[in-house]
Amino acid sequence: MSSYSSSESEDGSVNGGDENFPPFCANGDLVSTRLTIVVGGTHFTEDKMLLVRNSDYFRALYRSGMRECSQGKIHLKSLGPKGFIIALAVLRGDMPILDADEIVEAIECAAFLQVGQLTKHLVKLIDSDNCFLMYHTAANFGLMDLYHATAMFIRNMYVELESEVRKTLPTELVTYVESLKPSVLVAVGAHVTCGANDTIHTDSRTVCYLDETENIWKVLTDLPLQASTSMAGVTVLDNKLYVIGGVDGLHKQVVEACFVYCVDNNTWSRISSPKQLRYNFSLVGLDGRLFAVGGECDRTLMSSVEIYDVITDTWEFAAHLPRPVAGAACTKAMGRIFVCLWRPMETTEIYEYIAREEEEWRLVTTLIKQQSYGHCMVGHKDNLYVMRNGPSGDFLRCLMDCYNLTTGEWTSLPGHFTNSRGALFTAVVRSDLVLTLNRSMTLEYAVEGKTWKPRRQMKGFPRSGTVWTFLMQLPDELMLQ
Repeated sequence: MSSYSSSESEDGSVNGGDENFPPFCANGDLVSTRLTIVVGGTHFTEDKMLLVRNSDYFRALYRSGMRECSQGKIHLKSLGPKGFIIALAVLRGDMPILDADEIVEAIECAAFLQVGQLTKHLVKLIDSDNCFLMYHTAANFGLMDLYHATAMFIRNMYVELESEVRKTLPTELVTYVESLKPSVLVAVGAHVTCGANDTIHTDSRTVCYLDETENIWKVLTDLPLQASTSMAGVTVLDNKLYVIGGVDGLHKQVVEACFVYCVDNNTWSRISSPKQLRYNFSLVGLDGRLFAVGGECDRTLMSSVEIYDVITDTWEFAAHLPRPVAGAACTKAMGRIFVCLWRPMETTEIYEYIAREEEEWRLVTTLIKQQSYGHCMVGHKDNLYVMRNGPSGDFLRCLMDCYNLTTGEWTSLPGHFTNSRGALFTAVVRSDLVLTLNRSMTLEYAVEGKTWKPRRQMKGFPRSGTVWTFLMQLPDELMLQ
């Protein structure tokens, strides 16, 4: 975990500071200056703007007109210094991995100072070892976003955790967990557009989910007739399914129509199309936005990237990739987006999207191994798992390597991941479990450390060709159809 030093004179005042500086300019904007915060006897000297922009507590304080907002020193008597150090680390872009004591202090700080960025970081750290501590502590401090996220994590692993839940948690917390809908595995295959009378194709143009109790795939909804999932961008964001672009016909005519499916009312709606029509691209959703990465148009590879804002229904161009790519493996981990790019000889490069004043795709790491061409990349906590061809180009067996974002180290997972009747191209993470899918079987793995341990086998998705998988929470009325 990162910590930060403070600058303080012997008498406790801020070095070079003024105890009575005005906090705002004449137009009401906050003056950017240094501020001393005393937390549990420890003095921190920080940029006031950093605190005001990221903490509802400090924002309210400096808009209140109270005497404290004109002082150069503030005492926070209700907090411990460790939680404040963690908050500062997160606000500066660090991703500290926390032990039990640090988690408690971080939750207390996030709740008291209302630091949304710290809350989001805590959500990223939820795992089977700390979920009960996080859930109970978040309930005690009223940190509702973390409270819900942790309850959802527990709900998605309820088969494994139920006995411990009932022994460990108060009744009201158990009741809330059991009231949530678990995330189910949803899949859709590749289909082109079709006419209303094309019954041969319309019967198979469905989005399906796996009923794990009955071990059978059931139809969730039909695709819109104008929608194509062939070489399209398909993903789920905030429990809504998006289908962007794709192609139609042998000549790969780009489909302009884009759709979103809402499970709450079981309806499809049209949304705006990207400025640059594309197919065979990667689509990933994060923080209310969709990222359309690379792809092709008129059989030409592209490096362009567009971002779709769900609220405004608009697309804007983002930083280009370092080079053109189509069908790249793409994932998110720790609230960040990563993409695999390949180059001879047998080299996989992983880039991260950096959204700052000068946005860019920054090289994170390079993997050079035989058959290192990455088919699929999955993020779990601070690990990126890259699946690649098996030995001697054996497409029926995948090898897997893990890159840890915190340590910057690569490790190889032991054994092979068998993919009879087709290579494994799709996998999703559900709490501390991973679901992989092909025509023969759905395999569930438990992530323990950096190792995937087979847990159970279920029915495969009975469709040929490309398949997209994702998790969704479905209302009872849809699952009872």
